[in-house]
Amino acid sequence: MNAFAKIEVPPVEGAIRNPGNPHHFMVLKPVKGTVSIFRGEDLLARTTNALRLIEIGKTVYDPTLYIPAKDVVISLEEIDKNSQCPLKGQASYYEYEGEEIAWSYTEPYDFADGLKDHFSFWASKVWIEEGE
Repeated sequence: MNAFAKIEVPPVEGAIRNPGNPHHFMVLKPVKGTVSIFRGEDLLARTTNALRLIEIGKTVYDPTLYIPAKDVVISLEEIDKNSQCPLKGQASYYEYEGEEIAWSYTEPYDFADGLKDHFSFWASKVWIEEGE
């Protein structure tokens, strides 16, 4: 028996739950202020409409920022890689100057459609600046 089966999952305001596993959920929250994404000196994106995704599944994942596609100021090239998340949907991956740097849920599930037309960048490969 799964140890989590005995734990009641409390309600979380705004939570989007995996239909197959109520212990796997995420919350999308608007980020106040401006978010800028850099790689070295290159500005990759700047927005006042970023979303912060907080996800709990097999572990508590690091929060991730999602940037509207219209606010990405560089050209990202799609690469031959994709993945499937039971909570978010089908993801495609992108490179900038030959390095895989971002992903996007090109086919999000209906309940995760807030991620549609947004990109997220690997935090280890970029510098993220948040502020007013």
